[in-house]
Amino acid sequence: MTEITSSAQNAEDGAAKTPAHEAVYQKLRAQILFGELAPGQAVTIQGLTAALGVGMTPVREAIRRLISDGALVFQGNRRVSVPLLRTSDVKEIIFARKTIECELVRLATTQVSDADIAELERIDTALDQAISAGDVPGYLAQNYSFHTALYSRAAAPILTDLADRLWLRFGPSLRVVCGRFGTQSFPDRHKDILEALRRRDPEMAALAMERDVCQGMDQVSMGLDPDN
Repeated sequence: MTEITSSAQNAEDGAAKTPAHEAVYQKLRAQILFGELAPGQAVTIQGLTAALGVGMTPVREAIRRLISDGALVFQGNRRVSVPLLRTSDVKEIIFARKTIECELVRLATTQVSDADIAELERIDTALDQAISAGDVPGYLAQNYSFHTALYSRAAAPILTDLADRLWLRFGPSLRVVCGRFGTQSFPDRHKDILEALRRRDPEMAALAMERDVCQGMDQVSMGLDPDN
């Protein structure tokens, strides 16, 4: 009992030591990534401060970082918004994702353990359940978890960081498309990736990832405003 209490206390102490600006950044980042803040939706710094129940300074710092990440744009009059994707943006994102994420999966394929693959299979099962249930937030969360868990096995922190920033660019639009067409519009291509991982075949895995990226971004393109 003492050991359990000590572990819980250590977890609480660790959470308490997280700087306020970092906690706010992670909260806003998740809201953007999973589409809780919609593309084009303007919010005020004061409104975010009230909604998050924190001071103005950590909100400003979090916003500064998210603008640097390309996840927010400054609108003036203390307003920021999630940028709207243009067709030209999608083309660039597809190129960047294919280049970076396919290389990450190549690297990961040579390093994953059987336990790593089992964990990815568990995430993919949860993803399938979210698709079947029409659970948009669950689909977005599990899809992101699958990719980030896979890329973390590549031991390539610079490429992983670049990939993560790209997800901030298209994540909000992905939520819009799922909300409009449903989760069934995004068939799960992860089975091919998992099979390549089991075979320890980097090129097969990279090709499966390229198809996954292209399919997802094609769906995002369908959901764009034709005037963009």
